[in-house]
Amino acid sequence: MSNIRPLPEALQKIACEELNEVPERIDQDLRDFRQWIERQRHLKARTDDQFLISFLRGCKYSLEKAKNKLDKYYTLKSKYPEFYTIQNIDDPRVIELYKMGIGLHLPTPLNENGPRIQYFRPGNYPTDKYTFTDVMAIANSFQELNMRFDDYCVVNGYIQILDMSSYTASHILQLTPNIVRKIFIFAEDALHLRQRAIHIINTSPTVDRLLNMIKSLMPVKQQQRLFIHGSNLESLYEHIPLKYLPRDLGGENSSFDEINKLQWEVFQENREYFIENKKYGVDESLRESKSTDYTQLFGIEGSFRKLMVD
Repeated sequence: MSNIRPLPEALQKIACEELNEVPERIDQDLRDFRQWIERQRHLKARTDDQFLISFLRGCKYSLEKAKNKLDKYYTLKSKYPEFYTIQNIDDPRVIELYKMGIGLHLPTPLNENGPRIQYFRPGNYPTDKYTFTDVMAIANSFQELNMRFDDYCVVNGYIQILDMSSYTASHILQLTPNIVRKIFIFAEDALHLRQRAIHIINTSPTVDRLLNMIKSLMPVKQQQRLFIHGSNLESLYEHIPLKYLPRDLGGENSSFDEINKLQWEVFQENREYFIENKKYGVDESLRESKSTDYTQLFGIEGSFRKLMVD
């Protein structure tokens, strides 16, 4: 018997109709996925039911696609740990960055039963102290918690709001083409949570030019999900009604500070989970098949974490 959270009835209906989930077959699907992982000498992965079912649901129960995503998920985290993982959960810099509330998980899904809404302030950190790589490690941990605990996000995907109001020239200088590629290739190759749309607000002419550059580096599918609203929040409200937005954006939901406080508590409650993450990854010397050459895509920066896999 699988050990997964039961879905609310309406969400279960969506999982069956849109993700090809067959509740009576879940045990066998998880068993097949786990047995494949155990045969991969190069791969040491989490194999608990809740973790694995998030990949199966995110891949609409295509086992081959789930295998590919899981392999690349751990390949990228192993090859570029400073970008995709938190290296030390107790590092004061990590704690300070997390408490800045750069990324917020809004309490109510769109239309109560739809995609999760995520709000990001990518300029909400001092560039003289932190890099965008530091920020991305936090952002990726944020998505990992969504993958672990948020069934609305796993089944229906997520919508992102990027608020550029505090974004400065020094932030722009940190966003290199290499970093942009790391963000979007991870989203395309390894992340099984479905990105439904990106809404960008409070942009300046300089940021608009930057966005046009970034858009050219994005896969076509992701370009089609991008909406730039400038300072016109009324345009945003046409896609996301006030009912689902925080009070700080003129909405009817919790405030930024209230949401961030709750998120910090969840982050702390999962301290051991992030510590355990260091046990998982890939050892390329044991891989029997050819893998994607991410060094060629990203350049030679980054370290490689070799794991001793039983």
